[in-house]
Amino acid sequence: MVVDESAWARPAVALRPYVAHYSGWRQSGVPPVTHRGLPSPYLTLVLTLDDPLVVTAHPDGRQAPGRYDALLGGLHLAPALIAHGGRQSGVQVAVHPLGCRTLFGLPAGELAGLDLDLADVLGGLGVERLRARLLAARSWPDRFAALDAALLARARCHEAEVHPDVSYAFRRLLATGGRLPVRDLAGEVGWSPRHLTDRFRVETGLGLKEAARVVRFDRARRRLTPGTPLARLAADTGFYDQAHLAREFRSLAGCSPSRWLADEFTFVQDPPRSGAQDEGHD
Repeated sequence: MVVDESAWARPAVALRPYVAHYSGWRQSGVPPVTHRGLPSPYLTLVLTLDDPLVVTAHPDGRQAPGRYDALLGGLHLAPALIAHGGRQSGVQVAVHPLGCRTLFGLPAGELAGLDLDLADVLGGLGVERLRARLLAARSWPDRFAALDAALLARARCHEAEVHPDVSYAFRRLLATGGRLPVRDLAGEVGWSPRHLTDRFRVETGLGLKEAARVVRFDRARRRLTPGTPLARLAADTGFYDQAHLAREFRSLAGCSPSRWLADEFTFVQDPPRSGAQDEGHD
């Protein structure tokens, strides 16, 4: 029997400064595929509900392949390759980089390009308890409510401040779709481009130009559907032209837009392709 279901939700209001959205998926009896974990403006937290997540290639090629019951991945500029053997289920949390200190006790910059076992960050017992709650839940809303409770508890215990100018810069990159020049953004906060870039990199793991690239790419790939005119998509999402969009896909996704569509358009871990999600609105 084929099982192929997915779900998507916003977190509790109090968590929205730290978490963009939740997604859940359950599949069995489907054809095996290799999924690309693409660069995104958000950190990736995955908790599996059955078989481990098998990462065959990390964004940082120096990191050995691994199997994870729970994974926390930092911002990156290259795809991860994930083996999907035909059965997989779990929940994924899109974590705001500037919420990393509050939820995990360290800046997202320390996780840049890395995929870590969540137990190495939170401790094995905490991860086991959270996975047990998720496994015991009877529905996707119940699982997302369990995530709300666990993450809210961490936020209350570890609330941390990020410099307001760095927070402002990240929000502006999302709001403008990565189109705002670094010099203009630095002028808005009253810092030099170099100083703002350095502070931003420490906090997020990416420089401002790199983050802008990822925001533009993420918006474009979420709007890409079969039949989408690539030239129009490029113009609408801040690329110079269709060739520029294609080059960025090959650099950040490791394949062309058409290949990505053919391989992954129905992969259920991605949230719905709506304007609100594309633009990073809370």
